Amino acid sequence: MKKRQVFEKRKKFIQELLGDPLYKPMRLREIASLLNLGKSEKEDLYDILESLLQEGKAEMDSKGRYKLTSGKRDRQGRHQRPGKKAAHEKDAGSEKSGAVKEGIFIGHPKGFGFVEIEGEKEDIFIPEEDTGTAVHHDRVKVLLKEEQKEGKRREGVVTGILERGMTQVVGTYQANRDYGFVVSDNPKFSKDVFIPKKDSKGVKNGDKVIVSITDYGSKNKSPEGKVLENLGNCRAPGTDILAIVKSFGIPSEFPERVLNQAMRVPDHVLEADFDGRIDLRDIPMVTIDGEDAKDLDDAVSLSKENGIYHLGVHIADVSNYVQGGSALDREALKRGTSVYLADRVIPMLPERLSNGICSLNKGVDRLTLSCMMDIDEQGQVIGHKIAETVICVDERMSYTDVKNILEDSDPEAKGRYAELVPMFFLMKELSSLLRSSRHNRGSIDFDFPESKIILNEAGRAVDVKPYEANVATRIIEDFMLLANETVAKEYCRGEYPFVYRTHENPDPEKVESLLTLIHNQGISIQKAKEEITPKEIQAILESIEGMPNEPLISRLALRTMKQARYTTECSGHFGLAAKYYCHFTSPIRRYPDLQIHRIIRDNLRGRLVREGKTEHYREILDEVARQSSVCERRADDAERESDKLKKAEYMSYHLGEEFEGIISGVTGWGFYVELPNTVEGLVHVNTLRDDYYTFDQDAYELRGDMTGKVYRLGQKIRVRVEDADPMMKTIDFVIAEGGFYD
Repeated sequence: MKKRQVFEKRKKFIQELLGDPLYKPMRLREIASLLNLGKSEKEDLYDILESLLQEGKAEMDSKGRYKLTSGKRDRQGRHQRPGKKAAHEKDAGSEKSGAVKEGIFIGHPKGFGFVEIEGEKEDIFIPEEDTGTAVHHDRVKVLLKEEQKEGKRREGVVTGILERGMTQVVGTYQANRDYGFVVSDNPKFSKDVFIPKKDSKGVKNGDKVIVSITDYGSKNKSPEGKVLENLGNCRAPGTDILAIVKSFGIPSEFPERVLNQAMRVPDHVLEADFDGRIDLRDIPMVTIDGEDAKDLDDAVSLSKENGIYHLGVHIADVSNYVQGGSALDREALKRGTSVYLADRVIPMLPERLSNGICSLNKGVDRLTLSCMMDIDEQGQVIGHKIAETVICVDERMSYTDVKNILEDSDPEAKGRYAELVPMFFLMKELSSLLRSSRHNRGSIDFDFPESKIILNEAGRAVDVKPYEANVATRIIEDFMLLANETVAKEYCRGEYPFVYRTHENPDPEKVESLLTLIHNQGISIQKAKEEITPKEIQAILESIEGMPNEPLISRLALRTMKQARYTTECSGHFGLAAKYYCHFTSPIRRYPDLQIHRIIRDNLRGRLVREGKTEHYREILDEVARQSSVCERRADDAERESDKLKKAEYMSYHLGEEFEGIISGVTGWGFYVELPNTVEGLVHVNTLRDDYYTFDQDAYELRGDMTGKVYRLGQKIRVRVEDADPMMKTIDFVIAEGGFYD
């Protein structure tokens, strides 16, 4: 009998045991004792019980005892207490069997899935035997199995496929004698794809491939496909990241028409382009970027006179070279953003533009849009001008050199840039002032370090380091934020068609959970009104600074935040406590910035009204905002997967080694530990052999039934690297001997 069939047979037996009228709730060890199970069989029992929990067929009480479900579970498998129905569920109990709904199928590696229904918070569980031919991201019809009762989750059967969500799969080819299979890199696509030999294109065992699905199979038949492209052997340098690029559908090569159009763009500023521009070439200005940056799209200038700072933020005028509706523009909108992966950058624009005429390189004339601001000694903008300009950058500075100059740790750099040193110290002074001003209004600063992954020539990860902000990075951040706010304020008040960067208020339910947890930690925090303010979240973070539970509260506060997005409505930015905000400062790598540059130039030249462009922008900007937000999410997800892969690869060279870290996440199946270098791995709950642990989702902790040991967010712990799988992008830790710190 196949392993899967054995598992399902045993699971059915355990489910029947839990439903027996004579059964009383027991812990795992008690069930194992009742059934006289050995060590390996006890581990199988744990997997079976976890599967029943995930499917919503069983639940675990506060003492770790298992029983058949009596309270509904959310899609992460967490228990919710029975009680009053939420507003979105008010009619759920009256839904009869036979009700048909439409939604998106979300696959699970174990074969079952969920159907998400638009406008409904609770999804529908689909057992493996009822998924039909549905695969991850399909739009499906689902038939509710039975009348739903209060406290019991909905269960359904997929009865039809309305639209296929995945027509191609990226995965690893496994060769057999006369055929092969492709195992998807996406674990949510849980079915292997059968490849007839005639459709394999001669690929070899272990090759990464793109497969077109020709037949989605049936209950007893695997999906079938044909190889479209061979990406190379999975162990070849760069193939792993290329597979991520392809799996997210990120365009990595420019069409010939786009490249031809880029080649026609001049490589220097033409005399005719000076018309109507303010000449700022005599004003001292610099770019400040990372050492390896090539697309330099912002320069800064600063002086002070009679107590007033004169700050200039000068941004590459990409819109002069990328005309709206052109092949270059359509491709840029399709990409939405440049994508920064561990071993490569996939640019939004061809390099001839991004690293050439649009890059603010030292010593050459460049066209820019400048936001020139007058700032008083309280950090308030008291006057500004947005204008088309031409500049010539004096020096290409790195963050490291500016940091060292300001910290007086590099005399050689200080001497080399002696003429600019006074301006750098003035920048530091203004940066501090602006940061203080933002802080006073309630801007929230989550200071979690980013990752810097070091690769060798073969593309292997040889080191992972935290990439933390310094005085130089903060200067540029503060100046760019101010320019973004200033531009957004002018165009919002002028009621022009525009694209804004908005960040909505947190979900009230998440805020209440956060406040309850903080109260349970002995910290007194109250909010004045129904909705929490940025200032109140800032007060929470400041009140816990330096306390042992600071990492816990900071991470939970971050999780209450919604994702920022692009919109045509100027509704403000919660995290920055800003009433007006947009993205103006990076048109080389972000499409919304390029789009609003076009609007600004049309406004400055009177074309919005005279040529009727206002209506044109109103017609297209909603789609620009939507597409830009989608592409940003796609890029973020791909960058995250790229980092996870390389971190797993790096840790695979350190198996058996011990590290100290902090618990960064707690779930029913274990807890995540983050190391000082930003690497994160999972300690599975079934490796905690000293006790049986119950997950308390309200306190975000695992608690031992007998020992009383507690594993909670923010707790320091010492772990050993047990396993690391780059292909699955997973890292497994176990607690090192003596690694538990109470």
